[in-house]
Amino acid sequence: MSVFASALVVVGVAIVVLASLGLVRFHTTYARIHAAGKASPVAFIVIAIGGSIELGGAGAARLVLAAAALVLTLPLAVHLLFRAVHSSQPEIDPVLDELRRDDV
Repeated sequence: MSVFASALVVVGVAIVVLASLGLVRFHTTYARIHAAGKASPVAFIVIAIGGSIELGGAGAARLVLAAAALVLTLPLAVHLLFRAVHSSQPEIDPVLDELRRDDV
């Protein structure tokens, strides 16, 4: 493995480790989801760039496809997770809740 590709993989792993520290250290569910949701696609893209350097054209095309799928679907998944957490927790501010749906 080339030095540059190895460095990218190490940087990606460092991003994952920092995100895991955020999961342990943050107190609210929202902050934990935010830490994991923001760091995982960035870490995957950095690691995928490092891997695509070593894999060549066919492997790089698969990694680009996987990265595109992750970048397109992860924001929706994180949003739905936030909504689920918001609807399952007791009301913090009963006066104003803009996410409340009366028709459900």
